[in-house]
Order: sequence, then structure tokens, then C-alpha cells
Amino acid sequence: MLLKFYIFYFKEWLRFYLRARTKYDVHSPYVSRFIEEVLGDDRTFYAFSTIEGLRRELVRNRQKIQVIDLGAGSKINNKPQREIGTIAKNAAVSALEGKRLFRLVHFCKPATMLELGTSLGLSTLYQGAAALGARFITIEGCPETAKVAEKNIRNMNLPNVSLEIGDFGQILPEILPKLERLDYFYLDGNHQQKPVLEYFEMALPYLHEKSVVVIADNHWSSGMVRAWEALKAHPKVRMSVDLFGMGLLFFDDAFVEKQHFSIIKSRLKPWRMGFFAAKQN
Repeated sequence: MLLKFYIFYFKEWLRFYLRARTKYDVHSPYVSRFIEEVLGDDRTFYAFSTIEGLRRELVRNRQKIQVIDLGAGSKINNKPQREIGTIAKNAAVSALEGKRLFRLVHFCKPATMLELGTSLGLSTLYQGAAALGARFITIEGCPETAKVAEKNIRNMNLPNVSLEIGDFGQILPEILPKLERLDYFYLDGNHQQKPVLEYFEMALPYLHEKSVVVIADNHWSSGMVRAWEALKAHPKVRMSVDLFGMGLLFFDDAFVEKQHFSIIKSRLKPWRMGFFAAKQN
């Protein structure tokens, strides 16, 4: 089954790679600024070393906890009892993706934030540290995993972050009215087509033209690919950006014509260094 996943993932990456464009092909001022400030920013921000130090501690942690998977579960380890170190290595957001999330939040400057899928809290720390003045609610379905995450959030001293525990579909109708207005929504839990689309529809009344929705692992499975395609095509979505492993949805009517961008770093397509600009798919 794991081999089948790797074959599928490689094919998805190849399809993405062939259609992806670099910053030299992009003519949208907003997307060009996004590329420069989120993808092209290589500065080390104050929180990075602290969070990565915590990751190293978590990876060394051999304590076993009871894990409840309410979603698609792990493709690597689906045992009900797992070491914290194993979860940190296999399920937590990578350093690369965490730093990208930090820069994305820093770029968007949201006042209200919602995350589905806290896990051990590493993604939460990256996002929360990027917007210390924002109200940030993160939701985790597994109580024992949430305990570890809560400790990490407390140790990071992020009073703007509050952690809720429960099934996403059941708890979202209670959480969303508390936020009133949703500027930033990160979906990284229950990687299945139907629930992802349902969570998006639940959040939709609270989204506005300046909101950003981030779909994690948008090429993780055939179901996630279908969900991503459906979200891109949603009538409320004016623009989407596919970074492979992370998809972004934008709602601003200023994007008069519906657009989709698949973006890759220019070093991965060095022959496209401004010589052969092409229109995005």
C-alpha cells in the first residue's frame, strides 16, 4: 500500500512539475508580490530556531500516546499507540512548510485565524508566531495529541492561540460564530474529499473578499486532488495558487478574471529564467 502511495505521489508531482511556472512567467502583480515575500524570502525569523529546537526534542521523545484518527489517518503508521517521536517525524509539518506558513501569515496579516488539525502543534506555533496580535483557534480531534500540543503552545508563550478538542464537523458550528469573521483558514486534518468540502462550506459564510484558505496536502490522495479541483472551481473562489503540498484560495473580486497558478521555484526550472515567459494554466 505504501508503494502504491509513493507511485501515485510521484505521478502527481510530475504532472504538477510539467504545468508549473516560475516567477518569471507570472504577470499578476499580487501573485508576483506573493512569490517574492512568501516563496522568495530566505530570512530567518525570530521564532524559527525555537520551534525547530522543540521539534528536535519531540523527535527524541519515546513516550507512547493513544492516537485517535478521525480522518484518513497516516499512510506510514496507523497503530493506535504511537511514540511522540514517530508522530513528530512522520505527521508533523516539515520545517520547510512551517516556515512557509509563517511567511504566508506574515504576508496576509490576518486578525482571525482557524486551523483544523493541530497535531503536536508545530504548524500552530509557526502560524501563531507570525501574527501575535491575531485571535487564533486551532482544533485537534485526538485528546492525547492535543495535550502535547497544548504544552508546546504554552511553552512558546502564545497567549493569542487557543486549542479546542473535538470532531471538526461537530465543533466547527460552535467555533465559527466565536470568530465572527474568518481572515485565514488552514485545513490540515481529515484528508478526505467529502469532509474537506464540507468544512469549506461551513466556513464560507464567515469568509470575505480578503480571506485566505489554505488546503494542506492537496495532492496527498486522489480524493484530495478531487477536493482541490472542486475548490478551485467554486464560484466564490477568484484565484487559486498550487504550491504542491499546499493550495491557496483567494476570494477578492479585484481578481476580475478567475485565475489558477501552479508555482514552482525558478531553480527547479532554470531554463525559465525570464527568457520564455508563458501564460499560466
